[in-house]
Amino acid sequence: QESMHAYAANVYTTVIEELMKGKQRKFIAVEQEFFRLWWDMVATDTQKQQVHQLLQEGRLEFVIGGQVMHDEAVTLIDDQILQLTEGHGFLYETFGFRPQFSWHVDPFGASATTPTLFALAGFNAHLISRIDYDLKADMQKNKKLQFVWQGSPSLSARQEIFTHVMDQYSYCTPSQLPFSNRSGFFWNGFATFPDPPKDGVYPNMSLPVTNANLHLYAQTMVANIKERAAWFRTGEVLWPWGCDKQFFNASVQYSNMDLLVDYINKHSAEFGVTVQYATVSDYFQAVYSRNLTWEIRDSQDFLPYSTEPFQAWTGFYTSRSTLKGIARRASSLLYAGESFFTQYVQKHPEGSICKCKALKQLQSLRWAVSEVQHHDGITGTESPKVKDMYMNNLMYGMFNVKKLMASIIFDINNAKKNGEVYSSVYTKGSGKPDVDLYVVVYNPLAWNITTFVTVSVSSETMSVYDELGYSVPAQVQSSVESPSSYDLYILVAISGLSYRKYSIKPLDGKHSAFIGSSVKYKRRDLTRAGQQSQQLFPVLNSCYQIVFDQNTNLMHSITDRETNQTVQFTQEFLEYHVNGDTKKGPISDNYLFAPNASAVPVSKAVGLEVMSGNLMTEIRQYFYSNVTSQDYVYAVYTRLYSVPEGYDGKLLCHRIEQEYSVGPLELNREAVLRTSTNLNTRQLLYTDNNGYQMQKRPFKAYVNNTVARNYYPMVQTAYIEDDTTRLMLLTERAHGVSSQGNGQVEVMLHRRLWNNLQWDLNNNLTLNDSSVVRPVIWLILGTKAVTNTLYRTSGLALEHRPVVMFGAISGDKPKLPRQLQQNSVHDLPVTVPPNLHLQTLSIPGWRYSSNHAEQVRSIRMGEQKQGDADFSRVLLRIRHLYEVGEDPVLSQPVMVDLKSLLKGLGSVMAVEERSLTGTWDVNTLERWKWKTAQYPGKRFFNITDTSEDFIVTIHPKEIRTFFVYFQVQ
Repeated sequence: QESMHAYAANVYTTVIEELMKGKQRKFIAVEQEFFRLWWDMVATDTQKQQVHQLLQEGRLEFVIGGQVMHDEAVTLIDDQILQLTEGHGFLYETFGFRPQFSWHVDPFGASATTPTLFALAGFNAHLISRIDYDLKADMQKNKKLQFVWQGSPSLSARQEIFTHVMDQYSYCTPSQLPFSNRSGFFWNGFATFPDPPKDGVYPNMSLPVTNANLHLYAQTMVANIKERAAWFRTGEVLWPWGCDKQFFNASVQYSNMDLLVDYINKHSAEFGVTVQYATVSDYFQAVYSRNLTWEIRDSQDFLPYSTEPFQAWTGFYTSRSTLKGIARRASSLLYAGESFFTQYVQKHPEGSICKCKALKQLQSLRWAVSEVQHHDGITGTESPKVKDMYMNNLMYGMFNVKKLMASIIFDINNAKKNGEVYSSVYTKGSGKPDVDLYVVVYNPLAWNITTFVTVSVSSETMSVYDELGYSVPAQVQSSVESPSSYDLYILVAISGLSYRKYSIKPLDGKHSAFIGSSVKYKRRDLTRAGQQSQQLFPVLNSCYQIVFDQNTNLMHSITDRETNQTVQFTQEFLEYHVNGDTKKGPISDNYLFAPNASAVPVSKAVGLEVMSGNLMTEIRQYFYSNVTSQDYVYAVYTRLYSVPEGYDGKLLCHRIEQEYSVGPLELNREAVLRTSTNLNTRQLLYTDNNGYQMQKRPFKAYVNNTVARNYYPMVQTAYIEDDTTRLMLLTERAHGVSSQGNGQVEVMLHRRLWNNLQWDLNNNLTLNDSSVVRPVIWLILGTKAVTNTLYRTSGLALEHRPVVMFGAISGDKPKLPRQLQQNSVHDLPVTVPPNLHLQTLSIPGWRYSSNHAEQVRSIRMGEQKQGDADFSRVLLRIRHLYEVGEDPVLSQPVMVDLKSLLKGLGSVMAVEERSLTGTWDVNTLERWKWKTAQYPGKRFFNITDTSEDFIVTIHPKEIRTFFVYFQVQ
């Protein structure tokens, strides 16, 4: 909002005005969040008409077209797709416009997921800029900045995309002028905050173009164009004119630009250059029409990213861990809320909930989750007040969706007002004491799930019952959070996209929950541990035996009980000490990680408590700076689950759950958890790109900054392995991860920094984050074959833990409504095989026609449907989780009968297969086919095998998108 006031609204207002004045002028716009704020709050009817006209003439062009330019390193694929879909839906509904080019110039490193997503969205070319400085210099010298990128090894040529890497000047106009000490080419100066200057005079306004300096300006521009031309294979040079926060006074920009462009073109014989205003599409069209043969790049990404020998941009993989965690919880809640609402609309057409209001509640969270994917959002590279805005918007959206889900349950149960529902999503500390509680637990995944949910209760004598009054296995024990309350773990088994209701009652003597018993061990001094012989004790379930050493209170080894393979396994917390004074050397900040030296162990003493019960054992380790310290800065809570007969415990049993408590840190400390094993990994690490595909990360030695340049983002998954055994880490928020030694993997959990770099101080980017963070990581240890079958489903089970809503039943109504019992037990679940993931089931609400000619006609005739959203169109996405050849069974294509899959929601009448963001009918989508040595004949191509009878075959790594229409009840 402040940016809108300071400059952003003026960009659109003045650019539209200037484009109308000169037919030769053009402009590209990227982020829809700013444009939509202008469109909804500022634009006049005349300006809106002009935007329509300029888009039709191709002089205004939207590139990317998402809500934001998303970060590529720490975002989840689902959220990237969400924010793209959100922006594309608006553009198509409003203008009939579909972006076909990207402009990913600012994310800090490039993921291999992005080219695949843009190909699936119908793009013809992709453009990036920030890659390693030394790699860029090499590619530039050898004219290799352009290539055809096959980002997915399984989809390969089917979803390849032509990719352009910007040269060393990146996306801003070079501003050095040999004839002036003022910056050049930025005649409107630089935006000022919080208010535009009253007199219209901005700082750093470039020397206006006059007859006296016109030739000098032209010479400077032409020299730069020619320098860049030498780095590319064709005669066209893309010369970006602008930068961050530019064109807020477009008239002074265009009037000076016009003079220069005209002068160069008048003297083109002398300069050897002609210049024209262009959009990204004009540039790529020119390169495409050259019909050259391009090199293919495989699925290797461009991460991490360094700008100089001591500037590794690997700190932001962990910066503002709390924001990263909340952004993912919000995304997961949105996922649950969307499918819950979609089912409600389909199954309860007579329901009393106002659908338009419900959609607004969902939209508030769609917008917040989309917005935080920005490359200065979830990255943690914003100032504190902007971080607070993201947090507030996420919390507000989550509150709305929790409220909506609670009201749907109420409506389905026709509950009277005396059964007050208050909802809470996966938070502890929500139990109302001393009344009968019930919890409604919704499983948002399209698989049967068996897991534990946690409820905070005030007493340890409790019983839990299901809808039919049967006793449910549960365990209660004193809470980690507060000594006066208890954590009740309830074993839930719930089918796909379904909910169950459990009642929690104070003890009635018959079926009480198991009470976890506590054993506290003496605090151990690590500095003296080496002098004693080991005293080992085991903790086990049916999959693992974890052995601890009582002399140190640390983990010692883990045995995989299936193969009897034992892995030496120790964990310790360390801190990298970093410099905050620019005079003393490289600094760490929100973006950069620049350690002074190797990481230093933080604790000299460890306390241990073991809570054991029939269903779960929890090992609580507390790490102290010395034997006498009162307070700990670090703790680990390790949970091992045992599943009773009659439950499918495969995923639960193979899960070693760890929750960490880290902080508050001292200043200029970066906290890591290092896990050391005796696996001979040759220091090879694997990490994921955006929860979509894995990347191989061999350790690389550099002259400088080797530690930081071997950090990679872990969005959902990382693993190390030797010839037989693999250790997997699954996470619910992004972290930096590295393997700094053979058999080691370390995860950066938290950072607290301060530095005196002027730019950081000016923008309040010092990351003085004094919070305590509580991330969760699931460990899976086993053979490659076993971990292969577990890690995709487990990663999603961690991402999409069941949503827990609480209600209190007042004393006079102990019986549950009959209707609920019917509902939750007998509804048809929605279930897909374990190698598929139901990635989206939602009602977007768009009013556009899915017939393109009709949509364009209604916009031109001014007949777009106003008023209510369209609730009849359901958006469905299904993703194949495995790569070709990754697993003998799970990598097979899968046939899905959509009619049968969705029969629990109603009778499917029609299905349309669409592009990733929904704006193209795949049968009419023809992307440009760039010539490569692999495919010398240039041809258009599309993908589809949508059959008539609702049966589709989904191949490895495909993401298929459909509009589904149900019979109206």
